[in-house]
Amino acid sequence: METKQLKMLLKLLGEEGYNAKIRAVKPNSKSTISECNRICYQLRDRGWVDLTETIEKIKITPSGKALLKVDPSEVPMSKKELKILNRCQSRTIKTTEAETKVKPTEERNKLINSLIDRGFIAVAQAKPETITLNEAGKHFLLKEYNPKGTSPTFTLDMLGNYINFLRQHQSSVITETKPEPDHHQLSDSEILELIIQLDKEYNTNNYLPIFYLRDKLQPPLKREELDQALYRLEENDKIQLSSLTEAEHYTQKQIQAGIPQPIGGSLFFIQVVR
Repeated sequence: METKQLKMLLKLLGEEGYNAKIRAVKPNSKSTISECNRICYQLRDRGWVDLTETIEKIKITPSGKALLKVDPSEVPMSKKELKILNRCQSRTIKTTEAETKVKPTEERNKLINSLIDRGFIAVAQAKPETITLNEAGKHFLLKEYNPKGTSPTFTLDMLGNYINFLRQHQSSVITETKPEPDHHQLSDSEILELIIQLDKEYNTNNYLPIFYLRDKLQPPLKREELDQALYRLEENDKIQLSSLTEAEHYTQKQIQAGIPQPIGGSLFFIQVVR
């Protein structure tokens, strides 16, 4: 990576949200606008930053030229869009009012972007307006960048930006906590109520495949915990468990949700004892 590219990244670290106007992150006071633009595009090509651009010049595409040969009454396009196409029919034009003959600015820009999106015109010249460090750029600076050399080319402000960036990331990692698990232990009666609810929801006629229940309760329950709860409900004559005999109607994953048995097929269906 070039020194000037790194300088721009380090300056960007000092901006709120790692987002800034291009002129705010010039590598040094002598950097020209064209040089800054070149560096921005180099960083974007590496995948480290995102840019917003101002379109300065446009040109017509073969699709646009073909469209102009069609009867205007049959073209699904506004008069102002056709005006822009006609203006750049023979040459590249600027996106100004004087060149496009379309105003106001906001509407003109919207029409130009629409024509670009539909492939009727293309960008001939653009310049970056803002630059934002993206997730790939953050990952590079945090995990991959390995500074080397002895040349004192960086200011203390740049170094400070990098140190603060590292500290903020470290702090976010340390303070990041997982959501507190739900320690509410489901009772067998609650599981029974859920079985009845799922049977109605999926219209299984009191013949609920066990995978529906697993989808709802694992997590928070572990597979073994749910199996034991079903055994208890069966022992208390609340439900009956039965095996699967015709497997062609179910996926392999759904079949594997059954409770394996030493002999015979897995217990697969749940019936509530009425």
